[in-house]
Amino acid sequence: MAKESILVVEDEEDILELIRYNLTKEGYQVACAASGEEGLKSARAKHPDLVLLDLMLPGIDGLEICKALKADGSTQAIPIVILTAKGEESDIVAGLELGADDYIVKPFSPKVLIARLRAVLRRRSRQTQDDQSTLQVHDVVIHPGRHEVLVQGKPVELTLTEFQVLHFLARRPGWVFTRYQIVNAVKGEDYAVTDRAVDVQIVGLRKKLGPAGKFVETVRGVGYRFKE
Repeated sequence: MAKESILVVEDEEDILELIRYNLTKEGYQVACAASGEEGLKSARAKHPDLVLLDLMLPGIDGLEICKALKADGSTQAIPIVILTAKGEESDIVAGLELGADDYIVKPFSPKVLIARLRAVLRRRSRQTQDDQSTLQVHDVVIHPGRHEVLVQGKPVELTLTEFQVLHFLARRPGWVFTRYQIVNAVKGEDYAVTDRAVDVQIVGLRKKLGPAGKFVETVRGVGYRFKE
């Protein structure tokens, strides 16, 4: 049985071939594009299961492609993993805020690349889970309907915002979310809040979770995630 289809948008021929070779060896169906225009056209025509997108592209750059795909109802559900040069934290943040699901920094190990893509595809398949169903990650149990959190079987008292932040992060263990994404998910796009306010919520959340607070991890220069 054939595995998922992956569209690789990358203008450096040697990197493109390295990715294509390794993904094909793993059984994935791989389509390639060497420019932004070609990549956007291919994604809209083929609707792949995932797009691996370099940010530095001739013509339309990766951020514009990401924005266009997430703004289009027919392609917005396609997971996007961005490729970026080492140290370009601002590009990572911009990509995540536009809707990218994960990022990989060049240079990268083919094994790590495959593992990260596999994880994104696996998470995508779990998104059909009812947001109101009971969620357990590690020794943290979250009951959305009752707004109840248990750590090692003991109830933890959280504010509404702290609960919403925890539930948002824990629903997708391992995913990195920017402060902007957290604010949007918890309060909506029109809610006026600073990055510092998100940091304060995280500090309070960690303290109340006790030993389980270690699962709420800071990803320097990007945001936060719940440990997978």
